[in-house]
Amino acid sequence: MIDLKSDAYFMSEALRQAKRAYVADEVPIGAVIVKEGRIIARAFNQVECLKDATAHAEMLALTQAQNALDDWRLNGCTLYVTKEPCPMCAGAIVHCRLDRVVFGLGDPRAGAAGGALNLLQFASLNHQCEINGGVEESACLELIQSFFKTKRMTSKHESSCLDISPKLPPLPPSTLN
Repeated sequence: MIDLKSDAYFMSEALRQAKRAYVADEVPIGAVIVKEGRIIARAFNQVECLKDATAHAEMLALTQAQNALDDWRLNGCTLYVTKEPCPMCAGAIVHCRLDRVVFGLGDPRAGAAGGALNLLQFASLNHQCEINGGVEESACLELIQSFFKTKRMTSKHESSCLDISPKLPPLPPSTLN
């Protein structure tokens, strides 16, 4: 039986978004925002598609959630994201006043939710978020590893031959459920 209000369930919904990014040839990170057990925003990375360095899944989901609630304050909301937020996204999360952030894969080099630094619980800021990391971590890791492995293989192939047609990487078999 699936608990439709569990962190694992909502992370699976964020993973669905990450798979959409993968198919669009974007870094496969997905996000959903939940309020009172209901998803109010869904997004995936669209940096390449929109030619916008700020088009991270979290940023796009925050904008959608603010529109859904007709308020920039997202009190009572939880963000589920497949990879630990970067400093840009963490700053926006704090300013929006999200209650919780749940992420799958940690980022010890650039994460801002306890990886490289922790902006979400920075004492001098006017708001702090509860953090829960490692939810569905192996599925999040597998998707990102598969994407970059395919990218490396594709770029080696393209540099050694004349076929320059764009190729969308296939989803790994275990992520198709």
